[in-house]
This record gives sequence, structure tokens and C-alpha cells, in this order.
Amino acid sequence: MQFATTNTLLVTDFGAKADDGKDDTVAFQQALKAANQSASAVLLKIPAGRFILSDILYLERDNLIVRGAGSKATTLYFPRPMRYLPDPPELAELRQYLTEMNKRQREKDNNIDLPFSQYSWSGGFIWSRIEGERVKPYLEQYDQPAKTLARPIQGQQGDNRLVLDNASPLSTGQIININWYNKEGKDSPLLKTLYPGIEVKGSHHWNFPERPLASQTSRIAAIEGNTLILNDVLLHDIQGHTTDITQKEYLQNIGIEEFSIEFPPSAYIAHHVEQGFNAIYLTRLFDGWVKNIDIINADSGILTEETANVSIKGITTKGVHQAHYTVAMGDTHNILTEKLNVNSNAIHPLSFNTFSTKSVYSNCTVHHGPILDQHSGANHQNLFDAITVYAKLNEGQLAKRHYPLFKGGGAGYWKPTHGAGSTFWNINVVFENGLDADTPITLYGVDDGPDANLIGVHANTQVDIDYGPNANIQMQNQRIELAPSLYQYQLNQRLRGDAP
Repeated sequence: MQFATTNTLLVTDFGAKADDGKDDTVAFQQALKAANQSASAVLLKIPAGRFILSDILYLERDNLIVRGAGSKATTLYFPRPMRYLPDPPELAELRQYLTEMNKRQREKDNNIDLPFSQYSWSGGFIWSRIEGERVKPYLEQYDQPAKTLARPIQGQQGDNRLVLDNASPLSTGQIININWYNKEGKDSPLLKTLYPGIEVKGSHHWNFPERPLASQTSRIAAIEGNTLILNDVLLHDIQGHTTDITQKEYLQNIGIEEFSIEFPPSAYIAHHVEQGFNAIYLTRLFDGWVKNIDIINADSGILTEETANVSIKGITTKGVHQAHYTVAMGDTHNILTEKLNVNSNAIHPLSFNTFSTKSVYSNCTVHHGPILDQHSGANHQNLFDAITVYAKLNEGQLAKRHYPLFKGGGAGYWKPTHGAGSTFWNINVVFENGLDADTPITLYGVDDGPDANLIGVHANTQVDIDYGPNANIQMQNQRIELAPSLYQYQLNQRLRGDAP
């Protein structure tokens, strides 16, 4: 993105020096402080070379680009994990939650009984934040009622027009949150919309009636009387549900691009006990991008919370360390992760997490232990698009001729695995063994995610698909040629004006 006027800052002007073996944290933080004081947009440039950093770099202003000289030229090296930093104040509620709920990783066979780390799914050394704002709600005692700006009275799923009781508090260009609540308990209309035809067992779906169960963050394109025209389309119908419109504060137009983030190789302790070798954490960001970043030996590459309209493109994860996540989408709306190359081991290499909606993994490749994960928590209407995975069957999988490509992670109180509308399009599975038998290999792993679409799932051998309930399975064992990427096909339609 190009800004009308841009103030270019060089980290070297603040004392950073590449390849000298000395810590450059203070210089980078001084450069960001200067960026925060600039009245115009800022391009913060990092030249080629290796820079050593040991503290969080907070991105706290709009219209900011942090740019290196290329992922093979500029390296930000973090020698220590976040566990050695002062506790971030934004994660205080999470720390209290983990303690009060006695969240522990228990693996009897491995003699592990350890407390969860605050950095298992949160935090990062490059962190977009609005200082003091809540990162994610965990404990009800900290909930504050959001001010209702307006109440929707009419609107249909898939349409970009929304009729309100009174649009006068709103303005064109404003970023709003359209919220759907479950205030009717276990048999609510919203649960029937999210999970048609199945029983919902996860108690978090009805234990927090004052929190939205589904929400979308959108910009108002125009206002006609009491009718809003949105820049995107409605996630659900308005009629029949409890809804309102509120507003949160978001950062806008932040770009992170063209460098590597490297951590030292480190021992893997256990799931959920990560030390905090986390690269990028996007919170409260609307409109932005991360592109052409190599991430080496991370616990998690890119994590998100309350983020919308962001593109993540050209990310490569590699190294010898066992990761938790590569690029994880949690509490996202309209996020595109494109051309992610997972060349490292990760527990959840591709993952739609709690509250993710209308987000996309497109043209991604997973080279090790591929799992297409949907992590429970009312995530729905997400797309795995044109994904290629390389799978090697272990002895048990060879014997049974099956592979758990589909994964339903997350806690039981947020089950089912996903809501209606999850789609797998043109998924290519390359098996590296098991090709010497005529029996198809069954792809399985999710039995509680309703109304999923699995179109064009194919492999270098015949496969069967075990997915349910009510899965729409078409073009099994066929590569989709006419529209190999559903995301790109739909984008082309919108650009031609064929869709809202």
C-alpha cells in the first residue's frame, strides 16, 4: 500500500547495526517511538543483515509499514523466548484464567503435569496492539457492557445491505461490529443456524449470553436513510436472532513485510507448555498485511485475535523446532492466508480457531504431518482452498489404510468442531507411501462438524472420505480444473461486479 505522504525512518539512524553481534532492541524501540510521534504515515526500513532483538516490538499506530530488504536478506534474530520477559499487561487476564481454571498439560505416559503457558496461543515479539485494550475475554468479572450504537431490524445472509432502527449514530467509513447473541439457551435459533440438525454439547455456547456468539467486523461503505451498505456481506440473517451493532477501537493499515524472524533451536517440552518463541501477534487490526516473511524455529509463527480484513501472504515456516501453530486464525473475519509454505513440524499447521469466520487458507502447502484443523469455538464459513499436503502413513495407518487429515481440536466446552459452511475445495493429498495397495485410503477425523462442503478432494491414490454429519461431498478423487481456486474464482466475480 502507498500512502499520500510517508515519513521514512531507518532503524540504523537510531543506532541499530547489522551483523555486529550486539543487541539492537533499544534502537528498534526508539525508531518505533519516533514513528508513533510522526503526523504522517511511516515506513520503517530495516536494511539487509542480521539484527539481534530481545524484547517485544509493539506496533501501536495506524498507517505504518515495517519493511526489511527481503526475507533472504534481513533477519531479526531473537535469542531468548518471551518467558524471560516481564509479563505483558495485556495477558494478565489470561494468566489469571489459566491459574484459576488450573489449566495443565497432563501426559501420564510422558510423566508430564505442567501448567499451561500464557504463550501457547497468545503473544508475539512483533505485536500490533492498542495499549490497555483487552486482548480476549476469559473471565466474566472483567466483562464490560458494550454500548449499542444501533439495532438491526432487517438483513439477509449474503447481502451487503442492513436496515437499522436508527442509523444516525453511524457514519460512512466507520468500522462496526455486527453481533449475534445466544440469549435463549441450548435450543436457541442461533445455535440451530450455526449447527443445523445436531445437538450442541459445548456449554460455552450458552453460558455467556452477554457475549456475542458470532460477530463480524465490517466497514460501512454508504448510508441511505436507515440502511447501511457494507463493504462485505452479512454472516447471518438478522430476523429471528438477537443482534446489535457496537464498536471497538482498531488499528488500521499496518504492513509487516520482507524479512526473516529466526529463533534458536530449542527443546520441545510439551503441548501448551511453549516458552514463547512466537513471531507475530496481530490484535485489534483492521486492514493490514503480512507478506514475504520467513519464520524459523518458532513456537507459533503468526497468531491473531480480533483481527479483520488482513492478508497474510508468502509466509514460509521452517527449522527443526516442533511448533504449536504456523499461521493460526482465531477471532478473525475476512482474513486471507495465501501461499503459506509449512516446511516445519507443527501440531496445527493450518488452523481455524475460536470465532474465526469467512477466513481462507488458499494455495498453501504443508510438507510435514499435515492436519486441516478446525479448533471449535463457533468457527464457521471458513475455506481451505487449493491446499497441497504431503502425508506419510505410520505403521498403524498403513495397516488400516486411513489418515486423519481432518482435525477437530479445541476444548470440549466449545464443541462441535465447527459450524455450518466450512468448505474444503480442491484439496490435493500426496501420499509418500502406501501406494502399493489397491484399497483406498480413508481420510477422516471430524464426525461432529455439520454441513461441511468437500469438493474435489483428491490424492495420488484413491481416497474415501469419512466426514460428518450431513457433509456435501462432490468430485471425490477429481482435481478441479475449471476453478482450481474457489477464492480466486469468487474474487474475479466480485471484480467483474457479479457478486456483492
